[in-house]
Amino acid sequence: MSGTRKPRQFGAAWLGLLALASSTGAAHAAEPQNTARFSHFAYEGHWPVYRGRKAGPGQYLNPILEGFYPDPSITRVGEDYYLVNSSFTYFPALPIFHSRDLVSWTQIGSAVDRPSQLDFKNLGVSRGVFAPDIGFHDGTWYLVNTCVDCGENFLLTAKSPAGPWSDPIWLGFDGIDPSLFFDTDGRAWMVNNGPPEGTPLYDGHRAIWLQQFDPKTKRLIGPRTVLVNGGTDIATHPRWIEGPHLLRHDGMYYLIAAEGGTQDQHSEVAFRSARIEGPYVPAPRPILTQRDLDPKRPDPITSAGHADFVTTPNGDWWASFLATRPYTDGLYNTGRETFLAPVRWKDGWPEITAPGEDVKYVADRPKLTPRPAPEIPTQGDFAVRDDFTGARLAPYWEMLRTPHQTWWRLDPGSLSLQARPEPLGGIGQPSFVARRQQHAFATASVTVRYAPERRGDRAGLAAFQNESHYELIAVAKNADGRAVVRVERRADPKDPLDGVVVASEPLDRPGEPVRLRIEARGDRYDFAYAQAGGPWRTLVKDADGAIFSTKVADGFVGTMLGMYAYAAPN
Repeated sequence: MSGTRKPRQFGAAWLGLLALASSTGAAHAAEPQNTARFSHFAYEGHWPVYRGRKAGPGQYLNPILEGFYPDPSITRVGEDYYLVNSSFTYFPALPIFHSRDLVSWTQIGSAVDRPSQLDFKNLGVSRGVFAPDIGFHDGTWYLVNTCVDCGENFLLTAKSPAGPWSDPIWLGFDGIDPSLFFDTDGRAWMVNNGPPEGTPLYDGHRAIWLQQFDPKTKRLIGPRTVLVNGGTDIATHPRWIEGPHLLRHDGMYYLIAAEGGTQDQHSEVAFRSARIEGPYVPAPRPILTQRDLDPKRPDPITSAGHADFVTTPNGDWWASFLATRPYTDGLYNTGRETFLAPVRWKDGWPEITAPGEDVKYVADRPKLTPRPAPEIPTQGDFAVRDDFTGARLAPYWEMLRTPHQTWWRLDPGSLSLQARPEPLGGIGQPSFVARRQQHAFATASVTVRYAPERRGDRAGLAAFQNESHYELIAVAKNADGRAVVRVERRADPKDPLDGVVVASEPLDRPGEPVRLRIEARGDRYDFAYAQAGGPWRTLVKDADGAIFSTKVADGFVGTMLGMYAYAAPN
């Protein structure tokens, strides 16, 4: 495992809301009552698969963005590459990464970093912003996306990919997954997933639509046209054609799109036409899939699809796409991750994987000058520790839904969270700051100083998949008024919003700092604590970690590990 790295501090995604957090010299006494202070957060993770697969000179490791980074869209401007991912109802939303070699990526901002842009109020974790598309044309950056259950399709613009990005320009058409294509004749076109014409013939029957876009007015113009009805062969009832992108190659228009749903039948398919309006002819087979491989093969990569293409200055084609890495029996807790692979052109069609070909963990690097590893690692085995010594939170920190008040504070060497009556199991905006679990085998630990005031108050470390699937180890006040450390679990929507207490021990020295730790081992999770200077004590061992998997919890996100504070209602 590589050495521990301290995160580069990050400001752009939090400007406009961090007035409190930026006042780093303020006295601790100015903090609100019932505040939990976290003095560090350490994360380290590994995958056993990497022990036998090392990237040698001229090679790289997949995935290039580990953990919950789905639906990548990629583009190039000059020698610089930019990539954006889905983030659903996490804020800041739509993380944007930069690279010079397609392998080493650094987050430079988030397209949605102001509460005024989008409001994820009262949304489930897997709603919000779905598959985005990023592009650049004539001095302006464009990002199109959908806010599911919180608006419709929208456009953001910027003069720099790092932001600031504009407030949403609502585009007024239905469906999801819009993508913008600028043709060589100066015209611009929008493609997206939408309902088919007439009554759907089966569950998952969708269509890909095309309409011209006017960059001057930032509005769609002219008629809307169906390019693809259902998928590659409507007679076979193809499901969930989505995530479309248009491109040109050798004088032909190509439409690539995901098909088959986002689980193990996922794929990427292609169509081509001599005219942008069609008709489009499908490729003879998927250009990317892993569904034709043995699901019991060692160290499988599954569910590959949702691809986007980019070319290098020397004319090579590469694809970014999502896939998953189950640790056993289709279970994965890390969500859908971003992978990289070359694109081959054969008989006029692009190809990422041939029939029966697997996505590679280790592959030859693009023919680009290798760049140094990023300051915050995104691939392989690594460790990161945040001591909260900067004026801004590191870029990987997220919160649930859009914040409309400031309940966190950065002081030199600590992050303080105000305990508020917003439970993790609800659909409000809890006092929760978290980062992605990026490895099947991972450890997260914090040191917290917290004095709960009322019965039910608690603060600690949570593993969170969604509102009904999480586990928390926290310093709390019991019903009898004693200070304890306890583990709470919610594994079913029928469980109380606060979860069910599964283990509890009294604290010997209430009010002193307590270390808390969550260790993930595939589908087993351990929860431990230690009082100041004392040894670690395991409170819960071998908890069922399958509750953090997409297979059990459903949805489109991955597990988040983070700090949480809750105040019982008066």
